[in-house]
Amino acid sequence: MNYQETIEYLYASAPLFQQVGGAAYKPGLQVTETLDEHFAHPHRRYKCIHVAGTNGKGSCAHTLAAWLQLAGFKVGLYTSPHLVDFRERIRVNGAMIPRQRVVDFVEAERSFFEPLHPSFFELTTALAFLYFAEEQVDYAVIEVGLGGRLDCTNIIRPIVSVITNISRDHTQFLGNSLAEIAAEKAGIIKPGVPVVVGETTPETRPVFQEKARAVHAPLTFAEDQPEIKAWQYAPTECTMTYQTRHFGEIRGALSGNCQVLNTNTLLHVMQVLLPTFPAKYRDLLRESIPQAFYQVTALTQLRGRWEKTEQHPDLICDTGHNPGGWEYLAHQLSHAEYRHKHIVFGMAADKDVSRVLALLPHDATYYFTRASVKRAMNEQELQAIAASEGLQGEAYPTVHAAICAARKAAHPQDLIFVGGSSFVVADYLSDHHQPAAGA
Repeated sequence: MNYQETIEYLYASAPLFQQVGGAAYKPGLQVTETLDEHFAHPHRRYKCIHVAGTNGKGSCAHTLAAWLQLAGFKVGLYTSPHLVDFRERIRVNGAMIPRQRVVDFVEAERSFFEPLHPSFFELTTALAFLYFAEEQVDYAVIEVGLGGRLDCTNIIRPIVSVITNISRDHTQFLGNSLAEIAAEKAGIIKPGVPVVVGETTPETRPVFQEKARAVHAPLTFAEDQPEIKAWQYAPTECTMTYQTRHFGEIRGALSGNCQVLNTNTLLHVMQVLLPTFPAKYRDLLRESIPQAFYQVTALTQLRGRWEKTEQHPDLICDTGHNPGGWEYLAHQLSHAEYRHKHIVFGMAADKDVSRVLALLPHDATYYFTRASVKRAMNEQELQAIAASEGLQGEAYPTVHAAICAARKAAHPQDLIFVGGSSFVVADYLSDHHQPAAGA
């Protein structure tokens, strides 16, 4: 098989959650543990950082990887979902796993894994852990796929666990209350392993306290000790500038309002980790902290976080896709200073669509659309629900058609925003902004 045939085989034999949703979800660790044993527990050959949470975990994982890279370590990074290329999920020092390595893995191992009927994510996780071991990484930053307790990444024993925040998403799997969701996320907390929690609510805080106390895990609530004294968004450069308590001025390449919370969380994680490194690395690691925030996109190729990709008119895309994320995005969109706003918008049908639409600004023209995945909501149905919220616009069958219409209507001083779903952003980037091909 060539690379494209291999990817199609993986999608067909182990359905992809981002394509089909709940039908691809397999709770439990039995298959993961069988795969892990078959590959001789590769994750035990390097140190891991485990990142969970409803929103922000991708930004945090990428920034931590950039930080360790800047200090001279070889770093694996495992994240999901991908936007354009499957290989975005598995990187070493920012470079995607080679196509041939994916092909070789499937050809060599399919006779073993096919009888197990693993999920796509179980198989991808096994490949990532094995590849990192083969590449002899020093550290691997591992993003949880869904939840935590039963996520197949949860076989690792990290040097620190990170939980960014909790809001209602994937409730059909994780529970209907914030406390239930928090209990699933808290499943990554390991005996004696420090854990940093970015943001809590009165419902979620006791859950983390109880779990950490039960397993004697040192617990830090980042929100209790704000590192950021002030922050400012620079719209022209699409960057953030932070004044911090212990790290001076930090300029961040990730510029969504949600990054203020992520940055505070990350600075606490870094403070927890610094004493764990050999003394000879600590000064360099401390010096590398501001650079990590500024160079994260260049070092790890992170895309779609309030990312400006075009000018005159500005086109900004963001992968925020649930109410928790849109509480930040809607505020930022509402306060963005442009002549007029054109919002290309689509959502997955299994999200809390009405709650997100209720957050969106009314002083904009909407272009309702449907991404090229089975989970995407029909654009006309989305248009009808939006109309009941007072949002007006036309429906377009593809993201490409919607963006073309927005470009045609927009003045050079306007804003075109593309989002509502990772899949909408993925279609846009696939069409217009292919990432570097890699090896």
